Amino acid sequence: MHKPNVTVVGAGLAGAEAAYQLLKRGYPVTLYEMKPEKRTPAHTGDGFAELVCSNSLRSDRIQNAVGLLKEEMRLLGSLILQAADATRVPAGGALAVDREGFSKYVTDALLAFPNLKVVHAECTELPDAPAIVATGPLSSDAMSEAIERRFGKSLHFYDAAAPIVTYESLDHDKVFAASRYDRGADYLNCPMTREEYFAFYHALVTAETAPLHSFETPRVFEGCMPVEVMAKRGELTLAYGPLKPVGLEVNGKRPFAVVQLRRDNADGTLYNIVGFQTNLKFAEQKRVFGMIPGLAHAAFARYGVMHRNTFLESPKLLNPDYSLKSDPLLFFAGQMTGVEGYVESASSGLLSALSLASKLEADRPAAFSSETAIGALGHYVSEYNGGDFQPMNVTFGIMDPLSERVRSKQERCERIARRALERIRAWNETTDF
Repeated sequence: MHKPNVTVVGAGLAGAEAAYQLLKRGYPVTLYEMKPEKRTPAHTGDGFAELVCSNSLRSDRIQNAVGLLKEEMRLLGSLILQAADATRVPAGGALAVDREGFSKYVTDALLAFPNLKVVHAECTELPDAPAIVATGPLSSDAMSEAIERRFGKSLHFYDAAAPIVTYESLDHDKVFAASRYDRGADYLNCPMTREEYFAFYHALVTAETAPLHSFETPRVFEGCMPVEVMAKRGELTLAYGPLKPVGLEVNGKRPFAVVQLRRDNADGTLYNIVGFQTNLKFAEQKRVFGMIPGLAHAAFARYGVMHRNTFLESPKLLNPDYSLKSDPLLFFAGQMTGVEGYVESASSGLLSALSLASKLEADRPAAFSSETAIGALGHYVSEYNGGDFQPMNVTFGIMDPLSERVRSKQERCERIARRALERIRAWNETTDF
C-alpha cells in the first residue's frame, strides 16, 4: 500500500508524538517547526518537545487520572512516555524529568527516521489533508490568523510558569528533604511559621505584576493559576493549597505552611518552586520569594513568566478523535484543542495519529470510549455542552462511571483504571496497523 505524506505542524509534545506514531507506521512525514528561525515568548531551546513550564508530568499512580492516562499511553507505545521514563528525576509519586535530556531524547528519536523531513520555518496557512496541526497554545500570529480566518475568533486564557532556582544558592540550614507522607526525600521543603507565612502573604498580594501590554483582560486557567492571583482569594488559600504542610512534619511538629522545591534536572543543580507560577515583575519575584525561609539568597536560573494561550471552540469544530467535523483527515492536537497539561497534550497527538492512520488504512477512526482516559479527553473537548468551554485536565470525572456503586474512592478509581487498561489492551490485540 502506498502511504501518503502527512504534514505535522509543530514539534511540541503533541506534534512530536503524532509524528512518531506515523513515522513508525511507515508514513513519510513533513514536520514543520519554526524554531530556531522564530520563537514564541515561552520557548528558549531548539529541540523538539520543549517543556516551557514545569518539568513535572504529575502523578504516576493509576489511582490518579493522569497516572492512568500515562499507563494507557505506555501501552499504546507513546514516545513522550518513553522519553519521560528514560529521563526521570526523583519527585516522590510524580513523574518529573530532566527537561533538556527529555527534549534531546524526543529529538534524537524522531531524527533517526529516514522518512522524516523537517522544515524549520513558520507555517502560515493551514495545511492540506492529511495533516495534524499541533502549533500549541502559543501559535504564531500568522497561524492564529489562518485559524481564525477559517473558524472565527479563537478563545483564549492565560498561563504562567514558575521560577527555577539553583541548588547551591539555597540556605540548607533552613530547608529539609522529604516527600509528603514519608514517600522518600525527593523534594526540598521550606517550612514557614505563622508569622513568616502572613508576612510573605501580605508582600505577595501587594507586589507589582508585569504588564500584559496589548493583551485582553486575562481569563486565568484554574490549573496553572499565578500564585499572586490565588493568594488574593483569601489569606489561607495558599496554606490550604500549594503550601499545605500536611504530611511534612518536622521533628513531629507540623509547620504552619511549607514551600516545596522539586528537582528540575538530572544533576540536581536546579529546583522548581512548586505551585509558584507567577506574573510578578522579576525584581518583585526576587524580593517576595526571597522571604521564603531558605530562599533569602536564591539565584534565579529562570524567573516566572505569564503568557496568553489560545484554544479552539472544539465542541463546535472537532470529532472525538480530534479531526475536523468538516474535514475528517485534518486534525488538531495539543493544548489548542482545549486539553490542558503535558500528558494530555501528548495524548491528543497520539490519538490523532492513530486515528489518521486508521482512516487511511481501514477507512475508520481509531475509536476509544470514555471508559478510557485518552478517549474521555477527546469526547470532552468535542462534546462539551456546558456553556463556557474551558481547558480541561484529565480527571475521573469525565470518564464513564462504573456500573456498580463503590463507596471507597481508592477502590473506585482502581476499578476504573483496571477497566480502562483492559480496553486499551483489547484495542492493541485487535488492531493490525
